[in-house]
Amino acid sequence: MIYCVEDENSIRELMVYAMRASGFEAAGFESGEGFWKAMKDRTPELVVLDVMLPGEDGLTILKKLRSHPATAHIPVIMATARGSEYDKVIGLDGGADDYLVKPFGMMEMISRIKAVLRRTSPPQTRILSCGGIALDESRHTVTVNGRSAALTLKEYELLKLFMENQGTVFTREMLLLSIWGMEFLGETRTVDVHIGTLRTKLAEEGSLIRTVRGVGYKMEDGHEP
Repeated sequence: MIYCVEDENSIRELMVYAMRASGFEAAGFESGEGFWKAMKDRTPELVVLDVMLPGEDGLTILKKLRSHPATAHIPVIMATARGSEYDKVIGLDGGADDYLVKPFGMMEMISRIKAVLRRTSPPQTRILSCGGIALDESRHTVTVNGRSAALTLKEYELLKLFMENQGTVFTREMLLLSIWGMEFLGETRTVDVHIGTLRTKLAEEGSLIRTVRGVGYKMEDGHEP
């Protein structure tokens, strides 16, 4: 959810429309009063905040957001007709994440929203699993039934490829091309050696990497009888 605080109705409606058309949930408010009421019900992912507002101005709202632990993390883009460097510095020093100077295009606004969300969003942690094997992409680690497995880079890349495509049969040539590159095509023995060492390091879960006779290898959850 993105909150847009802008006192000019036509501009606010256009901004909210553009946000929704770009796939964002969005709500608009003409003053700080409506904004704070909405904040009690739902915390937004980002706020686009006009500086010149009736009653409480945008810089005061920004200061309140940054001073409260529950809202200090919310990204804020300031929007104003003021274009001087001084005004931008005041907003940015006050904790704004970006600045839009009116008149601005809706495409620019959406691009800035996306850029700020990319910068401020926590990195996504993806953990792949198969049987007792867990591969943590963000930490570049592999565990087997809770025990750490020390893999080489190529072994890690092989395992990741299998875990991302469980049940898919890969020929040796496909694995060579994906992991080693064009210059290694024809050296299929390289694949067999690495599969062997990878299975050994995966211990009791090594049998999840299965040989498909006459074709290559695949990974499937559940041990063969």
